[in-house]
Amino acid sequence: MRVGLLTEGGYPYVSGEAGVWCDRLVRGLGRHRFDVYALSSAAHQEEAGWVELPPQVGQVRTAPLWKAGDDGVAHGRRARRRFAECYEELAAVLCEGGAPDSAVPSETRSTPQADRFANALYGLAELARNEGGLGRALRSEGAVRALERACRAPGALRTARAARVPDLLTVAAHLERALRPLSLDWYDDHGGDERAGLGSVDLCHATSGGAAALTGLLARHFFDIPLLVTEYGVRLRTHYLSAGGPPPPAGSDGTPSAEAAPAAPAVRALLAAFHGRLAAETYRQAACVTPGNAHARRWQERCGADRAKLRTVYPGMEASPFAEVGDAPDAADPYTLVRVGRVEPAKDLVSLLHAFAEIRREEPRARLRIVGAASGAEGRAYLGHCRMLAAQLFPDEADGPHCVGDNPVSFEEVGDPEAPTLADVYAAGAVIVLSSVVEGFPVGLVEAMFCGRATVSTDVGAVVEVIGGTGLVVPPRNPRALAEACVALLRDPERRARLGAAARARALELFTVEQNVAAFHRLYLELVAQAPVSPYVLDDGGEPRPFAVPAEARLPGLWIDLAARGAARHAPARTPGPPPWEAAPVGATEGAR
Repeated sequence: MRVGLLTEGGYPYVSGEAGVWCDRLVRGLGRHRFDVYALSSAAHQEEAGWVELPPQVGQVRTAPLWKAGDDGVAHGRRARRRFAECYEELAAVLCEGGAPDSAVPSETRSTPQADRFANALYGLAELARNEGGLGRALRSEGAVRALERACRAPGALRTARAARVPDLLTVAAHLERALRPLSLDWYDDHGGDERAGLGSVDLCHATSGGAAALTGLLARHFFDIPLLVTEYGVRLRTHYLSAGGPPPPAGSDGTPSAEAAPAAPAVRALLAAFHGRLAAETYRQAACVTPGNAHARRWQERCGADRAKLRTVYPGMEASPFAEVGDAPDAADPYTLVRVGRVEPAKDLVSLLHAFAEIRREEPRARLRIVGAASGAEGRAYLGHCRMLAAQLFPDEADGPHCVGDNPVSFEEVGDPEAPTLADVYAAGAVIVLSSVVEGFPVGLVEAMFCGRATVSTDVGAVVEVIGGTGLVVPPRNPRALAEACVALLRDPERRARLGAAARARALELFTVEQNVAAFHRLYLELVAQAPVSPYVLDDGGEPRPFAVPAEARLPGLWIDLAARGAARHAPARTPGPPPWEAAPVGATEGAR
């Protein structure tokens, strides 16, 4: 089977956020061929290079999203008129309403607005394919004027009507960046050519929403290629949680600048409408959508995804680095709490420090180890604030007048002498604590579960789904509840042992790489089996031959061998003649038919 793997800012780049997961998937499905279509997110990502690719990766085609290249395409009068019609229709849909109404039943979600958005989007895509690109058109004054006409038209939202010229320029710039995949040269179908585009694959697998899924939508539109969309972090949710504006302005090297002004209400409304509509169209056209947890699944349903298309597939994680800790007897200090993860405001370490102050009043021997690196400039500032708060809440304590004081709270990073590896960090803790107020899939909790550790977590994101009754869960931003749960486990080692054993068993059953790869292997076969017609298998009249090549035959070796054994079992007795090893060989292509 030939799979088009669509990524944005991830695989095969070394610094890709989803690179590890995609690499495990590709290596685990060695019987398939993967053609990688990667959109890079920054200049430094391309400079860092690629990961080592396995042999089943047939080709890699890349394109940058972080810079606008000049395609040199100057449209004629007819093409300019067609662009204005499609772009103004797209803008009109954004100005008339926001995200799709999830209250509409799934079977009737093809609403007039959704159809208008789709027609405008695919109209722009067809124009880009026929003319060679839309780069200049999307950055032209005509695009800004079309957006302005849509904002000033009767029936436009009040927020859209309030858009000023700087707001229109900002929205037009964001739309130009979001629609850059329309101008790529990936949408071709050169038969069996090794450099053929998305028209030659059997299945498109988008590893995120947004731009990666947009390339899959175009393959679905141009060639009817089935689309599988995987979202471990819902892209639309990420947009809503951000400032709502476009990416910060780029510097001379294409990397985002550090400073960015907050987006105006009109900018936030129009961009939220665009991303909402694009997500809804992605969910509508996808053959299958695989959220990474129930929390992401609820977001997808709220944004218009049909329940019948949703299949939850948990992220696969390597359990082997933590196997030794999980199998070994618990030798951790019984009064040590450990928190692992990035340092940023969303992790709410302030509440954790206040909770630890109450824990110390109940258990004076308790210690807290905060292990993790700061995330960006905001994270570094937050880390400094947390250090000062810890120094105020817990002045250095000494056992006597001639001893050096010691703070019960330590801030560390993996690789320090006291924390050489993640497994060592988890092994040192009696209880693992998570205090976040915003969380997607809690990777740190799964690692703690692999190590057989009891956990105390806040009820955010997919925490409850992951824990599944094998740890204690408290409300977020509630230091007292967090402290009470931690004290309860510190005082009850038998309960800690029971919860840790149950957590490890659950993690090994649900969250390993093996279950993740097996789930996608089944989905690949299922989706291709539902669309087995190949555009290259034609009869003498040039018409497609449905089911001429069954979907199973796309897996090399296995199915052909099974078919041969079945034919031999039901074959009649051999008539006299030359021995079978003297028979003429059959060509590989003929045998595959």
